[in-house]
Amino acid sequence: MSHFIVGLTGGIGSGKTTVANLFAEQGIDLIDADIVAREVVEPGSEGLAAIVEHFGEHVLQSDGQLDRSALRECIFSQPKQRLWLNECLHPLIRKRMLELIKQSTSAYAVLVVPLLFENGLDSLVDRTLVVDISPELQIKRTQDRDGVDKGQIENIIRSQMPRQQRLDKTDDIIDNQGEIQEIEQTVFALHKQYLSLSKAVLSTEAKL
Repeated sequence: MSHFIVGLTGGIGSGKTTVANLFAEQGIDLIDADIVAREVVEPGSEGLAAIVEHFGEHVLQSDGQLDRSALRECIFSQPKQRLWLNECLHPLIRKRMLELIKQSTSAYAVLVVPLLFENGLDSLVDRTLVVDISPELQIKRTQDRDGVDKGQIENIIRSQMPRQQRLDKTDDIIDNQGEIQEIEQTVFALHKQYLSLSKAVLSTEAKL
């Protein structure tokens, strides 16, 4: 069981997945909030049942899966409905994350959460790590990756915590504007640091 948890976050297009995969290459368990968020609304889940009861069966596809586009239409420009959805799913996501943390067997684990600070999930971790790039690069990389409209990306950036506020709150920062070799070196240095911190935590717990 991993007793030391690192919370990895960053704005849209910052390269969280790239950094997370570099930690995974070091044998570190990843707990990805986006994957967990999909798990808690799978057919037969408590989350999906609550959504269908609240919004109706038109949010289901013919195969019983959640129709995400139909759900987006239900909450689009409706803050109260969006708030209800968040209040419904966030406890389920948090609960599942805690289960996965308990199941982790690596020296430490990395919790990958796009809205780590915004949703208060930094309370689950011992150390926070922000992957940082400029807003201009965020827009370019997201457009290259997803082919979405610039205005749409800017709206997402505005909905997330301001860049400087995120940087002020975190323990560690990876500047992801350089070459991949630089990122690899930074991740390896942080990996060694987190191994040391994890050992210190385990040593302290053993004495209690």
